[in-house]
Amino acid sequence: MKTFSFFHLCSFLFFCIVFNSFGQRSASDVFEEGNVRARSGDYVGALQSFNTVIGMTPDHAPSYFNRGLAKATLKDYRGAIQDYNKAIEINPKEALYFQSRGVSKSMQEDHRSALLDYTQAIELNPQDTRSYYNRGVSHAKLENYLNALADFDKALSLSPNDVSSLYARGTNKLQLKDYTGSLDDFSKVIELSPKRPGAFAGRGETKIALNDYKGAIEDLDQAIEISPKEAQLYILRGFAKNKLMDYTSAVADYDKAKALGSENSEVYYGRGFARSKLGKQKEAIADLNMAVGLNNPYSNRDPRKMTYSGPITRAVLDKLRGEVREVSAIIPLSPERAEAYYIRGVSRIKSGDDKEGLSDLNTAIELSPTYSEAFFSRALARSAQGDQTGAILDLTSCIKIRPDYQEAFYLRGVIKHSLGDVNGGCTDLSKAGELGYSPAYKVISSYCN
Repeated sequence: MKTFSFFHLCSFLFFCIVFNSFGQRSASDVFEEGNVRARSGDYVGALQSFNTVIGMTPDHAPSYFNRGLAKATLKDYRGAIQDYNKAIEINPKEALYFQSRGVSKSMQEDHRSALLDYTQAIELNPQDTRSYYNRGVSHAKLENYLNALADFDKALSLSPNDVSSLYARGTNKLQLKDYTGSLDDFSKVIELSPKRPGAFAGRGETKIALNDYKGAIEDLDQAIEISPKEAQLYILRGFAKNKLMDYTSAVADYDKAKALGSENSEVYYGRGFARSKLGKQKEAIADLNMAVGLNNPYSNRDPRKMTYSGPITRAVLDKLRGEVREVSAIIPLSPERAEAYYIRGVSRIKSGDDKEGLSDLNTAIELSPTYSEAFFSRALARSAQGDQTGAILDLTSCIKIRPDYQEAFYLRGVIKHSLGDVNGGCTDLSKAGELGYSPAYKVISSYCN
């Protein structure tokens, strides 16, 4: 039976508001502006403010750290880690920098590396509950349950009523088959936080392990009342009802889980078992056939936690390229000027005359070798025609001319990703977002990390 878990990583992030007395006064003002923007939820705007401060005071660790926090909030964990690296390089004695870098690594499922950061944070600040908790979660993710238990114990010795640590320890004890300890922890969580469905679910699952099916159903009823759209709750309750021979009600629970989107083998096996006991053999066989068919290495993967790790497909590339915003306005044509060829080339491409459009863009670039918009538009055209290598060359030229060209980093990142260069693509997308191109974060959220 799949373990029901509400494990989560609590990042414990906040935005620093201190600024050392070095540098110009205006840098302090911009830094505070970035903090205000972050606290109001404008993380893209906060990035721009911290960019400005870093340009004025390149060795200001809090600006790199806060920019990293903003990127992490936007789910750009790669970019966040790069900023935390810089903050740590400048000030390697700040525990929070290591802890936050560990959180971003954990969010990328890089738990082994995250453990090193949490350990360093603990060495710098041995009284920090959150670092012990986060390290415990990473140990648990790696199935090092005894190490995880030691960390949760330490976290609770520092903060005895920390609900997150109590819940995590209860789940960990369930894995270690310490059912009495697990019940105690989940009961304490319910006492402190009575609206937490995971605690009722965890206690219900522990009672199932102890063959207390009636008590399990009572707890799962409470969990479902709080969180009625969580399919796994119905699967657990259906299992308990099967054990009590309440087959009709068990079928109803499995039906509900399926209606909520759960198509795993547990649903089909549990419902098939109940239907068989009810004499509905034809339906039971159909369910059990599905259960057997789903019994593969991928059946236990939670789709909510899966991240896309393959190259962006051609269809996705076409869509993302088509969403690139226009960067130049149409002006009257003038054959003698590179700008005229550029505008005419763009217009011809939009009207479907790719050959003549590219010819005009080539002429514009010959007349003005530093014409970044012409390189960018030619890259768009080349990419649309399938010449992704040529598009990358044009975008690289564009970026050399204009290092702040947001759309160029964005498009180069998308194309690199489509060619299988996931790391290079995500790095470019992170830079585009850092420069203020907010659509990049939507792509990062879907295809990076």
